[in-house]
Amino acid sequence: MPPASLDGVDLTGTTRHRYYIAGMDCPTEEGLLRRHLQQREGVVALQFDLINRMLDVHHRLTDDAPLRAAIEAAGLRAETVSASAPPPEPPPAVPTALRWRMALAGVAAIAAEALAFAGLSESGPVVIALAVAAMLLGGLPTLRKGWIALRSLTLNIHLLMSLAVIGAIVLGQWPEAAMVVWLFGLSEMMESLSLARARDAIRALTQLAPEVAWVKAPDGRYSARPAAEVPLEATVRVPPGERVPLDGQVLAGRSSLNEAALTGEAMPVDKAVGDPLLAGSINGDGLLEMQVTAAKGHTLLDRMAAAVQQAQSQRAPTQAFIDRFARIYTPAVVLAAVLLAVLPPLFGLGSWNDWLYKGLVLLVIACPCALVISTPVTIVSGLASAARRGILIKGGLYLESARKIRTLALDKTGTLTEGRPQLVTVQPLYPSIGADQALHLAARLDAGITHPLAAAIVAAHAQRLGTVLEPVQQLKNLPGLGMTALVDGQDHAIGNERLAESRGAVDDEARAAARSLQAQGHTLVWLMRGPQTVALLALSDTPRPEAAEVLARLRARGLALTMLSGDQRPSAVAMAERLGLAASDVRAPLLPQDKLDAVAALSAQGPVAMVGDGVNDAPALARADIAIAMGAAGSATALETADIALMQDDLRKLPELLDLSERVSRILSQNIALALGLKAVVAVMTLMGIGSLWLAVLADAGASLLVVLNGLRLLRKPPSER
Repeated sequence: MPPASLDGVDLTGTTRHRYYIAGMDCPTEEGLLRRHLQQREGVVALQFDLINRMLDVHHRLTDDAPLRAAIEAAGLRAETVSASAPPPEPPPAVPTALRWRMALAGVAAIAAEALAFAGLSESGPVVIALAVAAMLLGGLPTLRKGWIALRSLTLNIHLLMSLAVIGAIVLGQWPEAAMVVWLFGLSEMMESLSLARARDAIRALTQLAPEVAWVKAPDGRYSARPAAEVPLEATVRVPPGERVPLDGQVLAGRSSLNEAALTGEAMPVDKAVGDPLLAGSINGDGLLEMQVTAAKGHTLLDRMAAAVQQAQSQRAPTQAFIDRFARIYTPAVVLAAVLLAVLPPLFGLGSWNDWLYKGLVLLVIACPCALVISTPVTIVSGLASAARRGILIKGGLYLESARKIRTLALDKTGTLTEGRPQLVTVQPLYPSIGADQALHLAARLDAGITHPLAAAIVAAHAQRLGTVLEPVQQLKNLPGLGMTALVDGQDHAIGNERLAESRGAVDDEARAAARSLQAQGHTLVWLMRGPQTVALLALSDTPRPEAAEVLARLRARGLALTMLSGDQRPSAVAMAERLGLAASDVRAPLLPQDKLDAVAALSAQGPVAMVGDGVNDAPALARADIAIAMGAAGSATALETADIALMQDDLRKLPELLDLSERVSRILSQNIALALGLKAVVAVMTLMGIGSLWLAVLADAGASLLVVLNGLRLLRKPPSER
């Protein structure tokens, strides 16, 4: 099913066809395809993924025959791919035959240049023969693509290079024409190899899980089966040292598993019966039996890979700017080249040959290929680097924008704290009900509820009393407040102080007891029968070990920090003080709507990021400029709804995220300076009379290679993390 919109274009009622296009790995091919497809009636929107050579066409046609015809007219071949399928296994980035042809072309081109330098005529038969050999061996693809661009009236690098080669031949400079063809072909080959590395960084995610699983048959024997054919609830054996093939749950055995590839956690995680297993994690030294809980294509690893694939195909802000800039830059430089070739000799300022040659040099540097390709490579490298750290970023927009965050709003429970509160004390407030009776009554109301406070009360009951919890009737959940139910025919409620206030159950004695417990930093749960408070249950959560240090580091970066909590203010402030936050940094008590309003108010101070669990506080997360979910490895909802998902419950990932965003921004700026700077140097040298065609090609090729390699640096860990 296609998305509702793409870049502001309404896609309602459209059909999406996805194609794998083997020859599409450069903005040049993208421009050609846009020109051929956008003029087709019925085509609504195009979505390009150059790194994986994928093209999504959203259209209102009865079939895709016209689309295939348009792609073929651009000189490319399309292979239909299922919308949910990963890209096909790509062929070698540079086939062996092409490497040999380029090697022989290089020998011929260099020999022609050397003979001309030694004194032979540039138009002599030997030099011409070598130049022609170089062009036939290494230049035919460029010339063919140049012809396609000319037919399509598309101004791209292949057309510009073809014109430069033809112009050099017309001027009798055969060795230079050969060098231009060879250097350009060599640059495209190097660019393909570099892009393949970026593509492999993304594909590596999908290749972490093995393709074969050891499945238990009805007779008790284990046999190897393709992971894609293993059904849900099948029993699978995971031998020591092997990767887990699918998501599952431990049925038997005990071991430690390395989940670093999915969560970024370097330390092995102990697993026993009942614990979850993630596809792609590496089993330690124990034999495990597991029950499959997610089929191939639906595992956490698969969802992560799909999210990264989708993210890297979206245009980041810098990429969108570069695309707009390129549309102006290329025609402007081509016009300047034409004027440089024509005007000076018309005014008698030199010979036609000299100025025509200078115009050809400017033509070569008119293509913004290096500038355009640098952005997606850098973004892809950043996304892949983040995924390796256990940080899943849903698009270049969020990767670039993270460094611009000015305010960080953090949910308290489960984000700044462990999220595993423990019952500290039960304070009865009703004469005929003791502490044990109150605990039993509260556990009956909370049985089966997944909220951390409810789970803590039920766990405390099991540990202290262990009695059977009889079911209640007419249980009703009140979001942000608590719940009500009939217990033995009487109206009961359990929840926070707001719920107690609404029921008129807060008298002076209850209020005084609550303030005393809250001053100690406890979170309170009010247990009520009718309009009477029966007991106060005091629970205490513990801050995450790294929380105070991380908050200090974030504040040192200049971020404003705000803690959002549904607890009463005294409890929230007490916890904030343990975390090194001031009382002014706390907003409590808050209902979900209050948290939404708080985030909206914080937005007035600049971009806001909200950090939560991705399930609760959904409105506040949606309102923030960037929604960051904690512990997404255990929550499918968090993984799919957040803009950025931290795969484990580790706040130290937040500074890592901001550092990575700043590194991406620096490298993008460096690439823009490199690409434009080298072209500017060649342009100045040309005007000074010391530029040449092969030097222009070398500068263009060098710029493309440098920006790609510079972007790929993001795949390496910074020195501070090695």
